[in-house]
Amino acid sequence: MRGEPLTNFQRGKVYIIEFWATWCRPCVAEMLHLMQLQEKYKHGGLEIVGVAADEDAPTAVEARTKLDAWLIEKCPNLNYRIAFDFTGKMNRLWREPSFSVGIPTSFVVDRDGHIAFICHPSQLDEVLPKVLNGSWRISDKAKATDTERIATSEPMAREEALKQPIDDRFWAAVKLEDWKTALWAIEEGIALMPDDINFRLAHAHLLLHKIQDMWTGLPVMRQLVRDAIDKNSEDWMVSALDQLFHPANDHSRLPPAERFAMGKELSEHILALNPPQGDSPKYRSYPAVARYYHDNGNNDRAIELVELTLKSLDGPEPIPDELKEHLLPDLLQALANYRGGKVCYGAVRLRKSSFPEVPKRGRARRILKKGGGRNVYWPVHPLPWRGRSKQAPCSTGRIVCSRFEVRILR
Repeated sequence: MRGEPLTNFQRGKVYIIEFWATWCRPCVAEMLHLMQLQEKYKHGGLEIVGVAADEDAPTAVEARTKLDAWLIEKCPNLNYRIAFDFTGKMNRLWREPSFSVGIPTSFVVDRDGHIAFICHPSQLDEVLPKVLNGSWRISDKAKATDTERIATSEPMAREEALKQPIDDRFWAAVKLEDWKTALWAIEEGIALMPDDINFRLAHAHLLLHKIQDMWTGLPVMRQLVRDAIDKNSEDWMVSALDQLFHPANDHSRLPPAERFAMGKELSEHILALNPPQGDSPKYRSYPAVARYYHDNGNNDRAIELVELTLKSLDGPEPIPDELKEHLLPDLLQALANYRGGKVCYGAVRLRKSSFPEVPKRGRARRILKKGGGRNVYWPVHPLPWRGRSKQAPCSTGRIVCSRFEVRILR
């Protein structure tokens, strides 16, 4: 696909086999990091190979054409090889046996041809020099690290394998808008894993917003709200709130009094869990709570929550520039809507770049492919800190200002 084919591993060289996809934002954000590693260690015998084994397209020809166009446009100066696989063979040979559930995932092959380390690419800086000098694989830390990785990843991998047939039936039915078949698949999933958040959300969404069976759907929604509060989980509570107030959904058939009562309870618990004066990130939950207050007629409170969200983007817990860029337009548009005007990006300046900058190192994130895992809260737009996007933000610019201001045009 890019560079000469690699037919075997040469003894004496170290290889990084990097599984990635063009739609995976964390994967794309790490590409510059990998380019820097390739340049830094090229004389030490390092070879990086990016494996695009999860591209979305109906056929292999279309997937390869899209990948090639993406590489030409976004990454013309890429300094490592790119391989392409549409058959699933690479995933079956590498990721599945190692319990590597999501991407990006890096496999480091040492000079003897052994897989010495499996990790998120953000972890390479510390370990790669030790692999290059031959001290890593025989170390106690290497063994402990791999044991910990397997203990964490194996249950997830086995769970995803159980979900796969259900996912396949569900997404096939969604594509045909066959909501009853989709519902049967989800109900099978819930019987198998009653605490899976994505099964539960899809269940409520199908009943309330697709089949519009309020008699069955409202008890399901009530139980989802109750469980979210009992778990004291921000993710669960925000996701339940989105079923009730997300603008992508038609809420006209929901009884208003009960809808707002559930919204009030969820919002109060979210704000108690993540109070305005605390340092926890607000972008995960405050926009959803703001939608509740806006729909309930309290625009002042909605505006206050969006402004707190904007302010928190520059808070003490670092947020990658790429994520800020993803969040900012919707936040500013929401603020303008609540104020009754049009948005004008006054103080926000975007600097064009031809390649994504490496985000500040936070917690490593992997993304599961749709169909292999429902980390997307279908069919509401993905939550930005968990969902996937097919749009890789390589050349859309980067937020360089530290102040977020908006002017309202009336």
